[in-house]
Amino acid sequence: MAAHNELGKLGEALALEHLLQKGYTILHTNWTFQKAEVDILAQQDSTLAVIEVKTRNTSHFGDPQDFVTPKKIQLLVKAVSAFVEQESLDVEVRFDIIAITLPKPTNPHEKPSLEHLENAFYHF
Repeated sequence: MAAHNELGKLGEALALEHLLQKGYTILHTNWTFQKAEVDILAQQDSTLAVIEVKTRNTSHFGDPQDFVTPKKIQLLVKAVSAFVEQESLDVEVRFDIIAITLPKPTNPHEKPSLEHLENAFYHF
């Protein structure tokens, strides 16, 4: 597995742990629809949280959340519309980003940085 794939999997595991601690119910991980992949679909009360996880090992080139592109947002909106219709859900939909920066292996005492950005972007 490529290093960036391993980094992404580690980030998604940290994000899932965070969401479970916050009382979310995980509905799906890595749910796909056409060309879109939704990292995490979770529910909290009557809200469907669509969560894009961005993991980096440095913020030298920008914060992880800066890498969610307009194209990715467009794909997520389309996928989630299909998911809500397919599952016949009556929920509010919220788009979140969980931004994770992992410490370098040379600094084992540093903890990962995790920022959960609720309502990170809106769909139209």
